[in-house]
Amino acid sequence: MSDKDANSELLEASRVINSSLDLHETLNSVACQAAKVMNAEGASVLLLEDKSNKLIFKAAHGQKADELIDQIFDADLGIAGKVLRTRKPELVNDVSQNNHFLDKFDTNLKFTTRNLICAPMIYQAKPVGVLEVLNSANKNGFSEADLELLEIFANLASIGTVNAQRYEGLKRQNQGLLIDKKTSTKIIGAEGPLSDVLSLVNKVAHTNATVLLLGETGTGKELIARMIHEQSPRSQFPFVAINCAALPENLLESELFGHEKGSFTGAIEKKLGRFELAEGGTIFLDEVGELSASIQVKLLRVLQEKEFIRVGGSKTILTNVRIIAATNRDLKQAMNEKKFREDLYYRLNVFPIFLPPLRERRDNIPELVNYYINRIAVDLKIVIPSISREPMNALVNYSWPGNIRELQNVIERAVLLSGGGEITNDELPKEVTGAGNTEGTPQISQNTTLPEQEKLLILQALQKNNWNQTKAASELGISRDNIRYRIKKFGLKKKI
Repeated sequence: MSDKDANSELLEASRVINSSLDLHETLNSVACQAAKVMNAEGASVLLLEDKSNKLIFKAAHGQKADELIDQIFDADLGIAGKVLRTRKPELVNDVSQNNHFLDKFDTNLKFTTRNLICAPMIYQAKPVGVLEVLNSANKNGFSEADLELLEIFANLASIGTVNAQRYEGLKRQNQGLLIDKKTSTKIIGAEGPLSDVLSLVNKVAHTNATVLLLGETGTGKELIARMIHEQSPRSQFPFVAINCAALPENLLESELFGHEKGSFTGAIEKKLGRFELAEGGTIFLDEVGELSASIQVKLLRVLQEKEFIRVGGSKTILTNVRIIAATNRDLKQAMNEKKFREDLYYRLNVFPIFLPPLRERRDNIPELVNYYINRIAVDLKIVIPSISREPMNALVNYSWPGNIRELQNVIERAVLLSGGGEITNDELPKEVTGAGNTEGTPQISQNTTLPEQEKLLILQALQKNNWNQTKAASELGISRDNIRYRIKKFGLKKKI
């Protein structure tokens, strides 16, 4: 090929490569144009995954190309590994005589590589990947001129690839941010039992450690998860939350890992899952104790290998997210009952943080009440009401089985009923004031002992749910077996 022809081919290749910002299209153009310019049977683009130090076939042109896509191998191996390591192109006109050549792909795909040239893809002194062209149509194989041409081509390809990667990263990040509902991470009542929680948050936030948040329903686990994310180096990337108990197994798998077009009825197009949308950031898995056995296996793979496969897909997708999980279940008990995988439990339980229930933070309740009164009144655009001593005492002494979430709901109702005047006992639910305590159950006070508190909490939950043990257990964040044990332990009986 003359210099004029070579320049013309390079110009055309550059135009084609940079005509799209879609990463898949760009990489396919690189492989196709490389084979065309080099007059060869095939070409492939291998991108470097920094964190795992792996090379991945992301695009290929020629025979067996489709079967090569997403094959992974160690970045230190093969001729490609040598090129990446030395950052120098390589020409091999007889691969059978080269000690670095990896023949496993030829063996697996029933393909024969006779010769190849390989050049590093470098962008701003940083390796991006490797461009490989094989089986020259010239009977004498590849020439030094071909090698020089490929090196120039690889430089052009690296620019197009990085631009497409950045565009795709921004597009994915924007999708993640769209489902990231920004909420305040302001902590009210940071002293007392909660100060220990915040101390642990400060210690773990700047690391990449997996965090497991433990505690009853409504104690603010998502708020703490957001705080960890916002204090971490990942804060500029999405925080994506999903409630693992809110969806049936088949929909949850698709939400977490995405699905391919046509993978099931209704899958009319490819969908990115929450792990892909959270790329670079944090995924919050609430109610992780409710995961089915099959999804537990898939989550374990993400934790161990940093990879997953979309529903209906076959390609391995690498992921770079931090996992924060939360549960109100006793995972150790679930593990003993063979309902939760032991290996997954230890992968999640790297840095556990227990969030105390509201009844153990009674000194914080007046501050929380005043905060919610002000915030809710402003949100509802009504006059901020006052609150008298009697209802405040009732709020402080109530057991709060629903914790912060229940308190917020109670205050919102009271603010609406007050009409901007004063909040009295009349604006509070009967179970809070004790007016609905038809069985004469005493309310918890600050002088109540811990065993008495436990007994009263069980009794209140049972009365509130008309002695439906399943509902009462769910409200308290314990299992049905646990509540049955405590009913027997305290000798609780429904009055007829």
